[in-house]
Amino acid sequence: MRKAIFLACLMGWAGGLSAQNGADASFAERPVAKAVRVDAPPAIDGEVRNDPVWQAIPPIGPLTQSQPHAGQPATEPTEVRIAYDAQNLYVAVVAYDSEPDKLVVSDARRDGSLDNADAVLFLLDTYHDGQNGFIFGTNVLGTEYDAQVDNEGLGNFSNNRQQGGRIGGFNLNWDATWTVRTRKGDYGWSAEFAIPLRTLRYRSGDDQTWGFNFRRNIRKNNEVDYWAPMPIQFDLKRVSLAGTLTGLSLRSPGNLKLIPYVLAQASRDYMTTPVETKLRPELGGDLKYSITPSLTLDLTWNTDFAQVEVDEQQINLDRFNLFFPEKRPFFLENAGFFAVGSPGEVDLFFSRRIGIGPSGEVVPIIGGARLSGKVNRTNLGLLSMFTEAVPESGMERQNYSVARASYEFAQRSAVGGLFINRQGLGETPDDWNRTWALDGKWGIGKKGLIAGFWAGTRTPGIDANDHAWRLQSRYEWNGLILNAAYTQVGEGFNPEVGFLQRTAFRKPELLIFKRIRPPENRFHFLEFRPHTSWRSYYNFDNFLVTSFWHIDNHWVFYSGTEFHTGINFTVEGVVDTFLLAGQVTVPSGTYRHREAQLVFFTNQSKPLWVRTRFVLGGFFGGKRYNSNVTLGLRLGDRFTSEFTLNRNDIFLPLGDVTTNIFRSRISYSFTPRMYLQALIQYNSVIASWSANVRFGWLQDANTGLFVVFNEGRTMLEPQARSFTVKYTRVFDLLH
Repeated sequence: MRKAIFLACLMGWAGGLSAQNGADASFAERPVAKAVRVDAPPAIDGEVRNDPVWQAIPPIGPLTQSQPHAGQPATEPTEVRIAYDAQNLYVAVVAYDSEPDKLVVSDARRDGSLDNADAVLFLLDTYHDGQNGFIFGTNVLGTEYDAQVDNEGLGNFSNNRQQGGRIGGFNLNWDATWTVRTRKGDYGWSAEFAIPLRTLRYRSGDDQTWGFNFRRNIRKNNEVDYWAPMPIQFDLKRVSLAGTLTGLSLRSPGNLKLIPYVLAQASRDYMTTPVETKLRPELGGDLKYSITPSLTLDLTWNTDFAQVEVDEQQINLDRFNLFFPEKRPFFLENAGFFAVGSPGEVDLFFSRRIGIGPSGEVVPIIGGARLSGKVNRTNLGLLSMFTEAVPESGMERQNYSVARASYEFAQRSAVGGLFINRQGLGETPDDWNRTWALDGKWGIGKKGLIAGFWAGTRTPGIDANDHAWRLQSRYEWNGLILNAAYTQVGEGFNPEVGFLQRTAFRKPELLIFKRIRPPENRFHFLEFRPHTSWRSYYNFDNFLVTSFWHIDNHWVFYSGTEFHTGINFTVEGVVDTFLLAGQVTVPSGTYRHREAQLVFFTNQSKPLWVRTRFVLGGFFGGKRYNSNVTLGLRLGDRFTSEFTLNRNDIFLPLGDVTTNIFRSRISYSFTPRMYLQALIQYNSVIASWSANVRFGWLQDANTGLFVVFNEGRTMLEPQARSFTVKYTRVFDLLH
């Protein structure tokens, strides 16, 4: 432990020294742009070049490549203009293109990925704190893309080898009310954005300064350009490297919105006798009120999430908890305000504990309130929710309350606290649980960061070792990432409104990652990414429960094709015998193995693409062959689909296991605001198919008409079926 802490501090010191003494001149100063106040707003129709309002405003400076040729001027000119009035912020873009017939659109859905398409995005750091912001974007079709960024998008990689993906710090499910229109011509394409000021959070006053950055994707070249130049490993979420937007004199436009819904649902459970059809009418809604431009109160009553996509199927091939991310819009808005811990491993507040029972059953939410925002340099978050009793699951009525405050200093530094209380409202006297935490981070220049937290819990009947803590040091610049961390979770640590991937452990970890850009067109390689990472979990008897050492290199071509070639050295120390996938016994003991890992994927902006991952090697005293293959098919700019098969062939001394998960995502966008989506899955362990089919006709900010069909079944007969119609609408009571 002492060695891990010493190494973490040493890396932080080295990062800070480099940040102060070796800063790159190209990133030392950030560009400055000026927003122009207009008396008459521009016409939001996508036509920028002939609009007299826009032509009277000078465009901001040129863009610089981040990819493929970092630091070089963009290959195509781009004009960006910014204006505002008392109600809206306006952004106009003219994206000139010498070959407009080669413009690529890969996804027409709202919030669909813009990475593989010709697109423009911009960041607004409305508090100018260098840590938090809003991102807006669109493609040639005028698709709406918006997201929240907190803590510069810093999340964590899931440490369960069955779970992948980056989580935390970036909230794509945040949806705001705004307008964008685009137009295509022989010059390329153009876009106009009108973002209501009441959608944003900011300080009122004259001569306000915001952080701002702009990105353009030119997909024919696999090119990424920025207005404020970015080191090669960063993107828009690196808020502290944004440029500056001046000239803003703002007043609060007021914000009071009522968002009611009506719902009708018919459902049948074929596993009960007799089988009956249940009809459920519902009425509820939300109220949103901006106390100040930077502090918002949200009230919710009879909260419903019928329109939300179902979870992706997972099969547990280990003996630890699986992580399923939050997808419900109410809990995702400003979720970063309440985030403390190590995402996906030690989440001190995990909102899925509210309204979802321990077996995945729905627990009705009576309602609640959330106050979130900023007062000067202090982030504030207060949440209180009430849920109904579920007698068949033995659950009484509950109240979940969370209080969070974090004060931000200069240079990406902050210190904060968190308190969480779950209180049973039934007759059980000891039905409660509490969690508290202190956390902080110290930004050292632009490159170094030291962060950590200390947390404790209080649970009736648990009086010892109920603490957890983590210390992390990170250096990141010019393609190099160095990370060292140590995490400890006591045997009695019990955050019942949080998520623990595993209990009672001590974990040191290290990462060294380097991006290398070879000379132009050297063997058609854009980039090499050699890296190694190591993590080990020990219990408090100093027994090695898990160790994972990964050595890899990513081979990235200009064409968008990538190969990843790696080897893993693994150790699994099984304390108690367990059933793998509920089928084959794995005896206690220590298992040391090696496994080869190969990843390959083609350019996902093409109409047909493929992504594969193969792992072959030892596994709990036997062998495992894992194949994960995804085929993507796009027809035109409306139809997108993905078909994935994840198969494990496992051969163990006491028996063999074969698992399959099949997943298909199919989407057709009639317009950027009208879509039909289907998620169809098969899980071989439970021999079950499931279908989630959703039609959406969006109005504003994820409201509108939703029609949802769900079915779970075996090959021969249905298990459950439901059909839901929901309509929700925004009433702007002040405008």
